[in-house]
Amino acid sequence: MNILGISALYHDAAASLVVDGDIIAAAQEERFTRIKHDMNMPVNAIEYCLEEGRVEKEDIDIVVFYDNPLYTLDRFLKNIAVAHGDTANIVNRSFEPMFSERLWVHKMIDNVLGVNSSRKCLVCEHHVSHAASAFYPSPFEKAVILTIDGVGEWATTTIGIGEKERLSIKEEMRFPHSLGLFYSAFAYFCGFKVNSGEYKFMGLAPYGEPVYEDIIKDKLLDLKEDGSFRMQMEYFDYQYGRAMTNQKFDELFGGSRRLPESAITKREMNIASSVQKVTEEIILRMVRHAKDTYGMGIDNLVLAGGVALNCVANGKIKDSGIFKNIWIQPAAGDAGGSLGAALYATYNLSGINRIVGKTDVQKGSYLGPAFSSREIEKYLNANRYIYHKMDEDSLYKSIALEIANEKVVGLFQGRMEFGPRALGNRSIVADARSEYMQVKLNKKIKFRESFRPFAPSVIRGDVSDYFELDGDSPYMLLCKNVCKERRIPFKLHDFLKENDGNMLEVVKQKRSDIPAVTHVDYSARIQTVSEDMNPYFYKVICQFKKLTGYGVVVNTSFNVRGEPIVCTPEDAYQCFMRTDMDVLVLEDCILYKEEQPEWNEETGWRNIYELD
Repeated sequence: MNILGISALYHDAAASLVVDGDIIAAAQEERFTRIKHDMNMPVNAIEYCLEEGRVEKEDIDIVVFYDNPLYTLDRFLKNIAVAHGDTANIVNRSFEPMFSERLWVHKMIDNVLGVNSSRKCLVCEHHVSHAASAFYPSPFEKAVILTIDGVGEWATTTIGIGEKERLSIKEEMRFPHSLGLFYSAFAYFCGFKVNSGEYKFMGLAPYGEPVYEDIIKDKLLDLKEDGSFRMQMEYFDYQYGRAMTNQKFDELFGGSRRLPESAITKREMNIASSVQKVTEEIILRMVRHAKDTYGMGIDNLVLAGGVALNCVANGKIKDSGIFKNIWIQPAAGDAGGSLGAALYATYNLSGINRIVGKTDVQKGSYLGPAFSSREIEKYLNANRYIYHKMDEDSLYKSIALEIANEKVVGLFQGRMEFGPRALGNRSIVADARSEYMQVKLNKKIKFRESFRPFAPSVIRGDVSDYFELDGDSPYMLLCKNVCKERRIPFKLHDFLKENDGNMLEVVKQKRSDIPAVTHVDYSARIQTVSEDMNPYFYKVICQFKKLTGYGVVVNTSFNVRGEPIVCTPEDAYQCFMRTDMDVLVLEDCILYKEEQPEWNEETGWRNIYELD
């Protein structure tokens, strides 16, 4: 049974292929088009999935779209009715996409796959897709499911139960009351882009103090003990199709929103801190309610939806002990909905039995394209790029030595990751011990804001030697603190006052013996690396440990700000040459910057050679 899941037409379009219950392939369209958060029908991702699975278009049995356009139309029309005469922005923004695209998604799919009368074309409700993406790949036979995002058709949050092949939604919150939109509204007010800048907003939170917590709770939310809430909508404008917030919101927080790229002030730091704290409280109330109401005798919680990427909140859920075990979908946002839709159809429509093992079936989320050494060498030779082909023993040692010498290494190997996190296959890696590396990576490699932290990748067996975590975090979705004995004391808020809020000066301060991965509050977003999940990356870190005594490295996504993670060797080489990266590793080939021909931006972008 060949089932293709598709997400598209809002943001983060993606495709996923599931064959007889086995996840064969999944990828975001942005990786192929190089358009960040590409929302268009994922033609390239579909083509990749079918090639990876060796499945012809005519052999697809079921295609499932991750959203129900008719339910979304219902929300669109009722929102217009509620807005009364103030509908111009709603209509201008949503009318054409609704009536020319979403309602005709079945025709768009036929245009990609060809008309096939034997193929079923189905839709799955948005939050059911999220719930399925969280439950079915998890290692749990039975689990409570929590999904939280901006909005699907109507739902913004759901609580459900999964048991073997069956999944049912028990409760939901509805638009316009949404934790995802609430968080995005504040991110927007602080100058970050909606649907892509929320993780920056989360990274800003530790710099501030939660001085606005009471104002948020008193003025903006009617929060219940079970975590449900109603937003005071007179402060928000998104239901009218305009900006996220309005003038009344501005007045509440002492002036207009911060303009993007302008200086970040203490106000934005304090707002971020306050919103993060309120968000964590709401999520913990929801988790407690889900356990008390539906989870008696169930030890397992699974999470999906864009808010499930809030790794700080996830760490608080784990610390709470409300559930013994938690599992979070690595592609928790809309891209993962394509996988959830395909899995829901697999287990609810195809009669396939779900097999549950000791580990998840997400395959490390390494579900994208891979390129063989032969393909890579052909590309490098055709372009006359200088490289060194290594045998296995010397390869890992050479990479580790470059990292230990404080070189920045672009690591390209194996299958591309599905989801927003680089997990060692499309990663930029560096020395976690370097007190200058965070500044260097932000300014000269990633071209991004100085305050943003970097994540550690650590040998699974060593994780508790560095962090207050005793367990797995293979998908970089949990934040935990650096061990106390590794910390170097400094008073963040005193330091900010002394330096007029200059966050770059704060970042320069050494906070632990692994400063490049220690955020200003001593937290870190951790990836644990095991030999069975990623033997290549594991061996690199082990060699680094032999050289330095440290089994942890910096790991950030292989891209620059505003661009998707690299997909092909050509993408990787271009990123390598356009930044101050020192070394590029393409499978078993190592390239050094100083040996490469002079980079010409104009000709460098020309597709000289297409890979097989």
